[in-house]
Amino acid sequence: MFSLAELEAGLALVHESFPGTPQYPWPLLAERCGAEVWVKHENHTPTGAFKLRGGLVYAERLARERPHVRGIVSATRGNHGQSLAYAGRRYGLAVTVVVPHGNSVEKNAAMRASGARLIEHGDDFEMAVEEASRLAAMEGLEFAPSFARDLVMGVATYSLELLRGAPRLNALYVPIGLGSGICGAILARDRWCSGSRSAALRAFVH
Repeated sequence: MFSLAELEAGLALVHESFPGTPQYPWPLLAERCGAEVWVKHENHTPTGAFKLRGGLVYAERLARERPHVRGIVSATRGNHGQSLAYAGRRYGLAVTVVVPHGNSVEKNAAMRASGARLIEHGDDFEMAVEEASRLAAMEGLEFAPSFARDLVMGVATYSLELLRGAPRLNALYVPIGLGSGICGAILARDRWCSGSRSAALRAFVH
């Protein structure tokens, strides 16, 4: 999906917006698990979630390669929309986000604060996706999916930071939603280990 050189370039791009996030060993977790445990603090990004990394890579490429695009539209429950709103403001792209009725008030406010046009539509995520697709066709906007190459490459940068910043890892545990985080972690592991002289860096990803 992408090379180590492309991942390194994505990481440099992310670091233009924020300096990366810390990773620390947590003694209480280590005591409970019976093993040294490191935690990657993606809650320290400007939006409080790792998704921002994908939005930055996606929006930068879109603005650079397709400057004629009028704007982005997508459906979300929160973090994906926040990432697009933040990245859209940075790269001069108008962002429309469609959320279902009853979505988190706090996440809606965060997306609006980052400059997104927020539209509430439908009773669930699928109905919001349908409306976002309709708006894309009607208004000539780019439909931004929740899973795409640039999104995966962007979120993979946190795994690259972790692999560089932590000592040898035997296992890496990643939460799974639509899958960009876990796919990014697997690819970052494979690219970093293939480019490293130390086979000991090959962590299992769960």
